[in-house]
Amino acid sequence: MGDQTEPTSQTHHDALHDDALGKDLVLKARHRALWALGDYPALAADIIPGLGVVLVDAARVQPGDRVLDVAAGTGNASLPAARAGANVVASDLTPELLDVGRRLAEEQGVDIEWREADAESLPFADDSFDAVLSCVGVMFAPHHQASADELVPVCRAGGTIALLSWTPEGFIGQMFAAMKEYAPTPPPEAQPPPLWGNAEHVRTLLGNSVTDVVERKATVRVDHFSNAEGFRDYFKTRYGPTISVYRTIGDDAGRVAALNQGLAELARKHDLGDGVMEWEYLLLTASVR
Repeated sequence: MGDQTEPTSQTHHDALHDDALGKDLVLKARHRALWALGDYPALAADIIPGLGVVLVDAARVQPGDRVLDVAAGTGNASLPAARAGANVVASDLTPELLDVGRRLAEEQGVDIEWREADAESLPFADDSFDAVLSCVGVMFAPHHQASADELVPVCRAGGTIALLSWTPEGFIGQMFAAMKEYAPTPPPEAQPPPLWGNAEHVRTLLGNSVTDVVERKATVRVDHFSNAEGFRDYFKTRYGPTISVYRTIGDDAGRVAALNQGLAELARKHDLGDGVMEWEYLLLTASVR
């Protein structure tokens, strides 16, 4: 009887591990597919083309620096880092975004290594980079501490981590709040993306592994939309998270109408006149110990 106890316990442990691994693979597959919906490359080019430059400047990227862009998308930060003369690796979970990034790099005449990689399990050796960047990217990985724990080791001691994230109080943070009641229930361990826009949250995630933390909030001017409905309809067709929420609602006309109204009202609330909005983000840099 005693000889059976350990194998039975181990079998149960293995089953739990396999179940957790399976759920994680499903979550990552959904996450990958989410960002392939719509047309995020067009949205990034239309709405936030300058944010990558802001991040690269804040990180003080220099010619010859080894730079990793985590959750790079189509290269919002990778491209200006490469133009600054850095040796850049752009990693992202969604291959469709990397394909667009490759084309953009070719058009701009810059050399970037594009790697399909999970922000929560980066396939790079410790101390590989002088700077690790993420521009409204790593914030969307569901397990915040797991992602933060990957950012630090791959950056050399004295190197820079630079993160630009939408704040909870800003427009995009409020948009996610407005969509929450219509969205699929997230896994219990997943955390909301805009928490990365809270400086205290990020400081806690990075912990004692960094020093010289500098943080500031700023806004990006958005003048692409003529009115609130124009914003809503644009995001309904191009932004993966918004598309996903509408698909979850399906044919429930009442809930569709309610979300339509909610998103339009949010845009009107932030309209400074003639459709112009200011979307708030947190820019945080730190030095690795």
